[in-house]
Amino acid sequence: MNTNRRSFLAAGAALLGSTLLGTQAHAQSSGYPNKPITIVVPFGAGTTTDQVARFLSPYLSTELKQPVVIDNKAGASGSIGMQFAARQPADGYTFVLGTNTTHAANVSLFKQLPYDPVKDFTPISNLIIGGVVLVVRADHPAKNVQELVAMMKKNPGGMTFGAGNSSSRAGGEVMRELAGVDILHVPYKTLPVALTDLIGGQIDMVFGDAPAVMPLVESGKLKALGVSTGKRIAKYADIPTIAEQGVKGYEVTGWIAAFGLNGTPPEIISRLNEIIVRAMKSDEAEKQFGSQGWTPVAGSPEDLAKFQAIEIDRWARLVKAAGIQPT
Repeated sequence: MNTNRRSFLAAGAALLGSTLLGTQAHAQSSGYPNKPITIVVPFGAGTTTDQVARFLSPYLSTELKQPVVIDNKAGASGSIGMQFAARQPADGYTFVLGTNTTHAANVSLFKQLPYDPVKDFTPISNLIIGGVVLVVRADHPAKNVQELVAMMKKNPGGMTFGAGNSSSRAGGEVMRELAGVDILHVPYKTLPVALTDLIGGQIDMVFGDAPAVMPLVESGKLKALGVSTGKRIAKYADIPTIAEQGVKGYEVTGWIAAFGLNGTPPEIISRLNEIIVRAMKSDEAEKQFGSQGWTPVAGSPEDLAKFQAIEIDRWARLVKAAGIQPT
């Protein structure tokens, strides 16, 4: 009887302790938020990912009644920012804007990552999806993709493309494969740096996000030769697709999504999802990103988890087909 009584009391104490811990965790999350929220952006200021963060910031601040801090940590194809974020407390006060680079392509592009894009993060919502624009210097002799391809074929290994993320890298690698050309990849810490070198003549071309490259095209510093999407971008309908200019089957897309840290309370993930989805379904989101060739695609955490799994597999096949060796 004494043994049974001790076992009963021990079980009761364990149950009480578990209940108290659960109650404490609920109390902590139910008071959320009571301090500023940080959005980690794994790329530099001015990139599309940064623009999305700055678009979301006022929505989150208004709804959560707390300041929102944007922390740009660029480098190593987004790995620096992701590693930093993965080490933060999973309390809902830090979340990240990941991309096809950080949360899909890097798995196949690097032999070892300092973070796990699946195990270290919890999906919140997809945000936008779109293509890239092939740009060259404004004074480049090529007037279209056909002429550029002809130049590359006449000078095997003598022309370069700069890339600051996986979409821009894939843009050049898919061109190499489908057009049968030999072009040299030049890696950059972030896309704006690659564009600066392109303007300066250090590299020959860049496949870049429309929001980042088109202002430079419109100002006369760069020339757009083609878009990577299957159809022309509505706002830039005068720029033909790369596929319709002779590179059959060419299509490269990129995306941006919001991820919390693994272990973040589900009710906080749900609250962030609610605010983000409402923001990305607004007329303002369509006006800012839709007009630039991006499609707002906010949805549930479950939808993002399924999409990410598909994308990891897709990028693995793309990297293999392009003959890219992991570094």
